[in-house]
Order: sequence, then C-alpha cells, then structure tokens
Amino acid sequence: MMKLSFRWYGLHDSIPLTYIRQVPVIKGIVSALYHIPVGEIWPLKDILDYKKHIEKAGFEWTAIESIPVHEDIKLGNARRDNWIAKYCDSIRNMGKAGISVLCYNFMPVFDWIRSTLTMKLPDGSTCLAYNHETISTVDFTKRDFSLPGWATIYDKKKLIWLLDAYKERSEEDMWENLTYFLKKVIPVAEESGVRMGIHPDDPPWSIFDLPRIIRNEINLDRLLNIIESPANSLTLCTGSLGADESNDMVRLTDKYAGRDRIVFAHIRNIKRTGPFSFHETAHPTACGDINVLEVLKMYHKHNYSGVMRPDHGRMIWGETGKPGYGLYDRSLGAMYIAGIWEALNQK
Repeated sequence: MMKLSFRWYGLHDSIPLTYIRQVPVIKGIVSALYHIPVGEIWPLKDILDYKKHIEKAGFEWTAIESIPVHEDIKLGNARRDNWIAKYCDSIRNMGKAGISVLCYNFMPVFDWIRSTLTMKLPDGSTCLAYNHETISTVDFTKRDFSLPGWATIYDKKKLIWLLDAYKERSEEDMWENLTYFLKKVIPVAEESGVRMGIHPDDPPWSIFDLPRIIRNEINLDRLLNIIESPANSLTLCTGSLGADESNDMVRLTDKYAGRDRIVFAHIRNIKRTGPFSFHETAHPTACGDINVLEVLKMYHKHNYSGVMRPDHGRMIWGETGKPGYGLYDRSLGAMYIAGIWEALNQK
C-alpha cells in the first residue's frame, strides 16, 4: 500500500505533529536529524529517540530526507573515504532503527534554488518561483548578496571556495565521484535493508556553471545502471524534473515505477513561464503544467507501495512559515492525492 506522508522539520518546525495528525490521510512522516552537522554519523540513539517521538504522535517515520552528502565526496577530495565511512555508519544505524527509505541528492553546493519565495499569484496566494535571468545576476563577491533557497550552512568565504573548486570539475568528474560513492554505500544499504533514492537536480539545469548531472532520463538511466540493485533507486520529483518540458513526467513515472526503481514520490505542480523559468502552483493538474492525475495513474498501474508526499505548497489563508512547507496547501495537496488514489482503487 502506498504510504502517503508529510515532510516535517522537527521540533523547531512551526507546524506541530498534532496539526499534521488532523489531516486524515497522512500516515507517515518524512524527516531528518537536523542537528547533526553535515558528514557526521547519525547516532542510533538519536534516530531511535526521534522515531519514538514521531510514533508517539501516531505516525510512522517512513523516509529520511535526507542524510546530506559531504562536498568532499562530490568533489572527489582526499578526505572523501572518511566521509563515506561515516555515511555508511549512518545508513547502518537507520537500518537498525527500521527506517528503509533514504532520499539524498548529489547537487553541488546548493539544494533547490529559487529567485523568490513569495511570488504573488492572481488568487492572492504566494509561491516559490525561479527566474533564470535573476539568478544569473547574483554576484557572490558582494557583501549583501542574497539568494532564496540556497544552503546557509556555508559562510561567504567557504561558499566562494566551493564555487572555485567546482570550476575544476566537469560533469564526467561528477559522474566518477557519484559512481565511487555508490559503489561504497549501496552494498551497505543492501545489507541494512535500506533503499536509497536520489533526488533530481532542482531546477534540472546548470546554475552558476556548476556541474549538475541528475537532470533527465538519460541521467536517470545512467544512475540506475551504475549498480543494478533495488537499493540504488530514485526519488522521482515531478516538480524538479518537470520544470524542463522535455521531461515527460507521465512517461518517466510509468517507466521507472514499472521497473520498481522509485522508492519515494514527490508530487508537485509547476507552471513554466519561459526558458528556464517557472513558478510553483497548487497540486491539481489544472493549476500547472504537470498532469498529476496521469502521474498518479501510472503509480497506481504499477501497484506502487513506496512513500509519497505532497511536495512544495503555496502559502494560503494568511499562513506564515517556512516557504513551500506551510500546512494548509500541502494538506490540500494530500487530500487531492488521496482522493484520486481512492477513486483509482474502485476501478
């Protein structure tokens, strides 16, 4: 049975688990240990304590999103084996705790990037948006630069150092480093009962001349062929890949769900507004360019039993909080997904 889940940012999230519990279709929580520095081992005790807190609220901890991959691993630096060994220990510990799905990404420096977090839509709601021209004008050497959505774990000096380091890395270098990483961690994941699902680059094209390699079907096939194992799978995000109109999300869902290589499904809708530009929308098909109904039909066709969650939502009804991760619109998205799934079950 598909596990409809909700992302929660822990005890400091403005949305308590008691509120999420009131969304009747949500049975699982997607979360992480946000207090652990990037690269360090996730202690088993910390995982178990966190899991107990989630279960006490009436949920299953269905997926970890995510255990970040240290930049030394992505860059292929001399210390990567040290960080990979720690990553393997974290996988072992999550396996011991009975958590079987791990979402991760191999994006250099930045996770998802947007040019604004508060684009106003005609209905008065606000959403995340990406404009490539705006992003292209960012100057990291300026004292007061800002960039919505960029990882704040790096100070300015470290950030500029990383950007310079990646200038010396090609996409093929990144593939070599990803292959090295997977050949070390996938056997550990297999032994631990963990399935790893890589998240696509968001957005699925190059930014700041960084080598980004998980952008399209060719890349996904290459990734899956590195190691033919259920532990080496995908987090398929409709909003990330779908920002590029050449990525047919209905066909890709059919293809990879049919091969049982999707362990985690992110359901998000977007509206493309120009070359390399888009904004996010409400989840229903009619609101954007992703045929969410047909995507869900493909999951249902292949008896998908993995984790699924409504991804980024708008900020509606005056709600304030973490952009993209408010309670109200994601709850509407969850109900939309659940309604379609229930109807498909009746056929």
